Amino acid sequence: MGGRKKRALMNVYEVVDFFNNIILEKPHLPLLVPFILILWAIEKWVFSFSKWVPLVLAVWATIQYGDYQQRMVVEDLNKKWKRVILSTSPITPLEHCEWLNKLLMEIWSNYMNPNFSLRFQSIIEKRLKHHKSRLIEKIELLEFSLGLFPPCLGLHGTRWSTSGDQRVMRLGFDWDTTDISIMLLAKVAKPFFGTAKIVINSLHIKGDLLLMPILDGKAILYSFISTPEVRITVAFGSGGSQSLPATDLPGVSSWLVKLLTDTLAKIMVEPRRQCFSLPAVDLRKKAIGGIIYVTVISASKLSRSSLKGSPSRRQPSFAVDGLQEHFDDKDLQTFVEVELGELTRRTDVRPGSSPQWDSTFNMVLHDNTGTVRFHLYERTPGSVKYDYLASSEIKMKYVTDDSTIFWAIGPASGVIARHSEFCGKEVEMVLPFEGVNAGELAVRLVVKEWQFSDGSLSFNNFRVSSQPSINGSLNLLSRTGRKINVTLLEGKDLITKDKCGKCNPYVKLQYGKVLQKTKTAHSFNPIWNQKFEFDEIGGGEYMKIKCYSDEVFGVDSIGSARISLEGLIEGSVRDVWAPLEKVNSGELRIQIEAVSVNDYEGSRGSLYPGNGWIELVLVEARELVAADLRGTSDPYVRVQYGNLKRRTKVLKQHDFETVALHFWL
Repeated sequence: MGGRKKRALMNVYEVVDFFNNIILEKPHLPLLVPFILILWAIEKWVFSFSKWVPLVLAVWATIQYGDYQQRMVVEDLNKKWKRVILSTSPITPLEHCEWLNKLLMEIWSNYMNPNFSLRFQSIIEKRLKHHKSRLIEKIELLEFSLGLFPPCLGLHGTRWSTSGDQRVMRLGFDWDTTDISIMLLAKVAKPFFGTAKIVINSLHIKGDLLLMPILDGKAILYSFISTPEVRITVAFGSGGSQSLPATDLPGVSSWLVKLLTDTLAKIMVEPRRQCFSLPAVDLRKKAIGGIIYVTVISASKLSRSSLKGSPSRRQPSFAVDGLQEHFDDKDLQTFVEVELGELTRRTDVRPGSSPQWDSTFNMVLHDNTGTVRFHLYERTPGSVKYDYLASSEIKMKYVTDDSTIFWAIGPASGVIARHSEFCGKEVEMVLPFEGVNAGELAVRLVVKEWQFSDGSLSFNNFRVSSQPSINGSLNLLSRTGRKINVTLLEGKDLITKDKCGKCNPYVKLQYGKVLQKTKTAHSFNPIWNQKFEFDEIGGGEYMKIKCYSDEVFGVDSIGSARISLEGLIEGSVRDVWAPLEKVNSGELRIQIEAVSVNDYEGSRGSLYPGNGWIELVLVEARELVAADLRGTSDPYVRVQYGNLKRRTKVLKQHDFETVALHFWL
């Protein structure tokens, strides 16, 4: 929705700039407007001059708009040509790439294929959830492997060039393989029924690549010059050995091609670039998340007329060398919105063309890679509205030698890259705003902590290693293996929509199908100090946290968060501040601890003596008989085991909730 609003504003501003350009070139044109209106009134109400006058006006407006577009294209090409002439050296002679393809073949199976498969699998899974075909109700990625045969690079040779201080290699990319293994399980929507397996048998991607070595050869940025050509072959099956032709579900093949093409365009078509690192040390750890402090320091060279999506406010003034353009930006009031996944934070509003913010935000990353985006907005004085101006972004990636790489688009589509050798090292970058002619943003990033799947942490140049289990690896146990104790301690800087300025927050914690709720507090910085217990679930299940405020006329959502419970170590308490997503402020402090069943039973043994402990979980009920005249029911359940009796609470209509009942034997 926000993207459509921005595009609509840009179209309006283009029309305004077009008319402003026409008026500047033809200053007498406004004088013709009243004359045209008078003629139009006479023609409509007195007598008709002719029927071709509107046609002439339409043709004239079309010609003027065509001239305007042509001038804009010529100016843009001239700017790009000057940039190329000034910053690009002559291209090297054509080089053959047999050596590169041989090297790729050697390292593809054991190194590049596993890394690329895992990375692109996570990207495709996220895209599948948000971009489903109309014929598919639900889809799941069962298997993803890029196969044993790598793509062919530079079949017609390669050339090196230099853009500023950056060396760039351009080479062809041709990948035509039938060795891939990609399988999807889809639940088909109406008018079709049932489930079907979608198998991608072959893949063909063809385009031109740019390779940019950075950080003295420690890493390589790669991207396509333009959107590549993509072709796939799809077969369908019902779960058995036989396959059905792709025509059984029309449109699915074209949808997958579009999905793959759009994914490539979004993540690795200029100026979007991916990073391939070449670390000297491989600790063989899988990072599952991290904590990053992002500081928005300041901006400079801001100008309304040059920023994207902002209307031009130019005042002509005369000087010695002729007519100049003066930008009156004294009343410019801007703020920056920082975005990392679903988490957003905003700075305060500052005036002028060189505002200073110095605002630091606690951000959480739920992967080993991420993109921190910075959106610049203008606040209209005396109004609650704000206008989008420009954006820039920084990509970051965990490297297997326990370091972090940051990279961004530099001036003239160059490269800005920084390397943080350990957690706690500050990285400062000055970013140009994308697609505009002016404006820079100074930011600082600090990785406070990386979290790994084996339960270890890496922070402040000190690595905390986990103790191996009896089997040699610290894998998560099954659902009945361990208990998770979660203590919600406090919150700070919570927000509310209550006009009276009061905040009555409470929190719901959901892990799997189990839902727990805190008591209601009465403060913007509440203290709960409540402890909850969950059964551990394997497979990287997140704990979902939703924060609400109990208002007079209802309940308002004041943010949400999610915390990974993967890799918890018994006897070690994880203390985290979780920033709330989809709001501009608010954090919750949570302590998490994993406890084995034996320890749990031992701690309960003195209170509940006996031979064992049974937990009965009532998940849901279906097709209950209506118990009142309204056709609804408010059910509860009584359970008896021997002489022990338990009863659930009453659940209102459509209020489904997992309930746990405990029996001590």
